[in-house]
Amino acid sequence: MTNRHTTSIRRAWQSIASRPLTYLTLTAVAFFSAFPIYWSVVVASHDNSALAQIPPPLLPGGNFFANVARVFDTAPFQLALLNSVLVAGSITISVMLFSTLAGFAFAKLRFRGRNALLVLVIATMMVPTQLGIIPLYMMMIKLEWTGTMYAVIVPSLVSAFGVFFMTQYLSRALPTELIEAGRVDGASTWALFWRVVLPIARPAAAVLGMLTFMTAWNDYFWPLVVLTPENPTVQVALSQLAAGYVQDFTLGLAGTAVATLPLVLVFALLGRHIIGGIMQGAVKG
Repeated sequence: MTNRHTTSIRRAWQSIASRPLTYLTLTAVAFFSAFPIYWSVVVASHDNSALAQIPPPLLPGGNFFANVARVFDTAPFQLALLNSVLVAGSITISVMLFSTLAGFAFAKLRFRGRNALLVLVIATMMVPTQLGIIPLYMMMIKLEWTGTMYAVIVPSLVSAFGVFFMTQYLSRALPTELIEAGRVDGASTWALFWRVVLPIARPAAAVLGMLTFMTAWNDYFWPLVVLTPENPTVQVALSQLAAGYVQDFTLGLAGTAVATLPLVLVFALLGRHIIGGIMQGAVKG
């Protein structure tokens, strides 16, 4: 038996021996990651008196739907869900479209000042969001948009991170020869974008869309500043559930469970594209 065969057999045995440890580590990581979410649902399905028990309850109770009903009675949660769907959906579609357009331009089109403009876009990512709150709020007052969804949607329609993300992806994934071949066939820039760029950009756009939807859905600070308690987004409505002298944990966590469902649905719809995009990026990297 040659040394090469001996080395191969040793590596195979090492691989087999390491599998139980790998699965055990992955199981532990999955358990500790999922347990806070599971216990939130458990708490949301009990009443507050059950939380004072020692040991605390670890299995779901029978009050979940009653607590969900209290959520909708305590705060304008139905309106908040509709507002958040409108805000997060509009921002996600806009960011995906404009970021792909800008990424295509920066990655494959040649125009004067392209590099300087891209550096300027990236530099805006270094500015803290809180630094722009006061000027942005004054602008919303001038436009008379305070208290409306325009004030939440319009400032987030374009994302510097999205432009940078799509530029990096299309620089690698979109062959320049494909663009030149389309030019030779007489295709315009718009035709190239719709027929060539968009299909190739779909995995990265799905990842960007998921990240954007999560960010817009979980945004709390700017909607709290610019909206009224009567017309909130879901995060602002959750803060209303937590208000008061006595903390109602079951109410707050029942509202959190309801607010998390749309994120789970979006991940279920885009999950295949997201995993494909991540794996494609890993292979290319």
